[in-house]
Amino acid sequence: MTSRLPFYIAGVVAVAAAGYFTLSGSKDTPEPAATETVASGATEIAPTAPSITVAKVQSAVLKDRVRASGLVGAIERVLVQPKIEGQPIDTVLADVGDHVAEGAVLAILSDSSLKLQKSQLAASRASALATIAQADAQLVEAQATADEAGRTMERNNQLRLQGNVSQAASDQAATAFTSANARVLVATQGAAAARAQLELVDAQIENVELQLSRTKVTAPFAGEIVEKNALAGAIASAAGQPMFVLVRDGLLELNADVSEQDLARVATGMRVTMRAAGSTDAFTGSIRLVEPAIDTVTRLGRVRVTVDQADKIRSGMFLEAEISISEREVPAVPITAIGTDAEGTFIMTVDANGLVHRTAVVTGIRDGGLVEIETGAKAGDSVVAKAASFVRDGDLVNPIAADDAAPVTN
Repeated sequence: MTSRLPFYIAGVVAVAAAGYFTLSGSKDTPEPAATETVASGATEIAPTAPSITVAKVQSAVLKDRVRASGLVGAIERVLVQPKIEGQPIDTVLADVGDHVAEGAVLAILSDSSLKLQKSQLAASRASALATIAQADAQLVEAQATADEAGRTMERNNQLRLQGNVSQAASDQAATAFTSANARVLVATQGAAAARAQLELVDAQIENVELQLSRTKVTAPFAGEIVEKNALAGAIASAAGQPMFVLVRDGLLELNADVSEQDLARVATGMRVTMRAAGSTDAFTGSIRLVEPAIDTVTRLGRVRVTVDQADKIRSGMFLEAEISISEREVPAVPITAIGTDAEGTFIMTVDANGLVHRTAVVTGIRDGGLVEIETGAKAGDSVVAKAASFVRDGDLVNPIAADDAAPVTN
């Protein structure tokens, strides 16, 4: 082994000398861009730009919408109550779901006690008529007596002036005339009282006839019956639940709750698209009324929406609504390209050289997967498709176009 050592030493010296002359002779030769040889013999690959998906700021037609939800209810609910108290219900002629015309009979109340009362009043009326006849006869008799007493008094006055009748007889005739006139007054008042009694009985009869007509419970308006509480045999009373509840003319509307900040953006006449939960079928309509008050507990406002397809909705149905505010063509980016931090809202734009720039933006309409860029970028700019990507301002990237930046079909 000792005999071989000079040969190893000689080899190492030769390799070292070759490396020295190689390094000294390559002073003006450029170094490779991708690799660098080190004394140990290993190679290090220079870093390359990472590939990042980018999207274009594109011009798209976006719809500004306000979302709301609520329950379908009647535009006007009509409570049908009995107009007379304490009468049993004989017959119920209507049921829930029936469409009834104005004046249709919904139920019939018992009228036996009212008919008996009418018969009694008819007898009272006949008695009043007899009383009137008697009073008129008495008035005629009293008037005749008074007339005769008046003539007698006149004769006695003339005779007294001639001295043929005493003063006492003349005074007696005057007293008889006064008494007869008093009886005429009493008879007149008796006749008037009898006629007043007749009028009272007639009014009572009319009242009973009115109550008899009200034993038929009728619909005050045309509409659909949505609630029935009337039961045959029960005592009808306006103090309890209504006998029937009608939706006037069958007209329904959506009572939609809108957030407080969106309420000022909606107005009467705006078009609305509605869907039932879990359904793909859409209903259309328009805002009929924006209520002026806001619920102090929920901080929600309410709009009333008339539904065009009224025959396909039911009272109590829950609908989700989209109120169309406006529609315009604007620069837009995917919502994933929008970032927000303590400094505000931003996007990461990529220039032609692949350099990333943080760009502050002001956003507007959000429609589906796109967001309007009001300021900060223009159509055609490239942006990092996902703001959460690990890129920073000034990074160098290899941009790759995204296919999912197409506008969302609404």
